[in-house]
Amino acid sequence: MGTHVIKMPDIGEGIAEVELSQWHVKVGDLVVEDQVLADVMTDKAMVDIPSPVHGKVIALGGQPGEVMAVGSVLISIEVEGAGNLKESAAPAPVKEAPAAPKVEAVVESKPAPAAPRPAAVCQGPMVAREADERPLASPAVRKHALDLGIQLRLVRGSGPAGRVLHEDLEAYLAQGQSNASVPVAAAYAQRNDEEQIQVIGMRRKIAQRMQDATQRAAHFSYVEEIDVTAIEELRAHLNEKHAASRGKLTLLPFLVRALVVALRDFPQMNARYDDEAQVITRLGAVHVGVATQSDLGLMVPVVRHAEARSLWDSAAEISRLANAARNGKASRDELSGSTITLTSLGALGGIVSTPVLNLPEVAIVGVNKIVERPMVVKGQVVIRKMMNLSSSFDHRVVDGMDAALFIQAIRGLIEQPATLFVE
Repeated sequence: MGTHVIKMPDIGEGIAEVELSQWHVKVGDLVVEDQVLADVMTDKAMVDIPSPVHGKVIALGGQPGEVMAVGSVLISIEVEGAGNLKESAAPAPVKEAPAAPKVEAVVESKPAPAAPRPAAVCQGPMVAREADERPLASPAVRKHALDLGIQLRLVRGSGPAGRVLHEDLEAYLAQGQSNASVPVAAAYAQRNDEEQIQVIGMRRKIAQRMQDATQRAAHFSYVEEIDVTAIEELRAHLNEKHAASRGKLTLLPFLVRALVVALRDFPQMNARYDDEAQVITRLGAVHVGVATQSDLGLMVPVVRHAEARSLWDSAAEISRLANAARNGKASRDELSGSTITLTSLGALGGIVSTPVLNLPEVAIVGVNKIVERPMVVKGQVVIRKMMNLSSSFDHRVVDGMDAALFIQAIRGLIEQPATLFVE
């Protein structure tokens, strides 16, 4: 038997170290070629590290949350063959595939003969775990399970390393195995349990970026109410006529179009500010970041060259990027390079929000939920669909009047949707 040592690969872009986010194996596990061993986090995205060999895990090179240098020992695998394998030179840069942030781990020799593959895990929505065993699941999944009255330890996870996903909760409910019928007395029982959650991986990156943004930029917010009745009628009409052939439109592509048109008169909003060099760069291209919630946390995939896209083209790209982000498959290129950001909580959008800037951008436009309210129109009380835009700006480079005029321009475009397409 021999030892096959896998080193932390060079992911490129001058990255010297990465954070070990999660192990998908443990000591003693049998692994097969191409099986994902670990997730590592760069400044831009999550990257899978696959195994190039079959064998048995005999040592792990770090703990989740640990920052590891490129070239350091990631994992040791026992393989068939004589003697320990000799260490190789530092790994060469690996170019990431556009579809997903995956890289090949650099190893120390050619793959050894295959070891037996581990037995398949039985399928099904329910699984027995020890009472004190904590299954892998994101905070969003844990809250969803709590709301549904489901004990996570009883749900089989279909995600990496048995992670419980939202779909697993749905499968569990479909089997009629919900624990919502807990005795009333148990719901009022005293609880003294505590849970400590280590801030690592994507959550750590989000925390660092949010802290950096609030410390460096002089945030100010501006909220404006918009009548979206006309544009919602247009959206419904277009979907009824073209959804089958061109795809369904949400409100977001209309907002992207409104940003593109309004930025023609307010180019100072489509900019990046380098506060160290004291340089503002205004860009002609409109690369719209669309804030997207995923199980890994908040990501901002980028709709590039929104100024050159039709409604349906924007809608398709927003949908593609959102799915990639939620599935953890968005590449570094897809998560970087935005010039202005659009953020929305959808139906949970509330009345007002105070979005945090996505540095080095200077503007972010937040969408709140649509509600029907009585409004006075030409002296008559009528029911209209109303929505607030809650937007934030960097007051170091954006004046309050300009910010207000910019949002008013967007309001005018949305309330008179024909003007979105008048050149």
